Amino acid sequence: MIKQDLAILFSGGTDSLSLYTLAAVRKHPEIPSPRVIHLLCMLNGMSRFPAFTINRFKMAEKILKSQVPSNEPLTESSFVELDMGRLFQELWLDKYEELMPKHNGKNLVCVACKLAMHARAIIYCVEYCIPLLLAGYAKKQSYFPEQGKAFMTRISSFSESFGIITRFPVYNDFDDEMITKHFLEDHGLPSTGGGERKCLFSQTRTTATEKEIGIYLDDMLPVVNKYIESRLEGRLNDSARCFHPEI
Repeated sequence: MIKQDLAILFSGGTDSLSLYTLAAVRKHPEIPSPRVIHLLCMLNGMSRFPAFTINRFKMAEKILKSQVPSNEPLTESSFVELDMGRLFQELWLDKYEELMPKHNGKNLVCVACKLAMHARAIIYCVEYCIPLLLAGYAKKQSYFPEQGKAFMTRISSFSESFGIITRFPVYNDFDDEMITKHFLEDHGLPSTGGGERKCLFSQTRTTATEKEIGIYLDDMLPVVNKYIESRLEGRLNDSARCFHPEI
């Protein structure tokens, strides 16, 4: 079988670190053995401690390399930073005054941020012919609005419309924090926080229901679809007008 590249939404936190480890050591039935792992670190413009993520990757790569035979090198990895700040602004920050009343006054900032991340990842995957995108969403964190059924089902279907398969391989495996700790520590890797950039909006409180999250996504995905198509085709004016039809 010909190996293909795969991409991972990589924050440096324990779940995305676990995904990287599974892909690198080729030990999960839902993760095919990759040619190259592309670790996509998303910049939303609201994160502190920018070096945390790449330092966590470099440390993990060094540890994992020490655990494999010299004649069986660790899977090659590429760490990539992608800026999705402008898209994040368009999907929420610049328009929250009109969007919040429309969606029952709910705080959907993290949903918008994750939507922007996935949109930017889809563009990257299409441009570099990467057929598989992985995200470290986990059942233990299903209380986060972007890690529930409404988001995951829609984003998987949306990705597929661009020829990209999006999977959440550890969602059911990691239904308890202790399982994640066991897995990482079994590989000599850190199992506590500190690997991801600290986002201003991370874990902000919301009472949004799955239904309300779904309605927001159903409103935004057609716009994001036009944006991605315009970006991929190099139609710069059209990509901006997706969010600002008046210009």
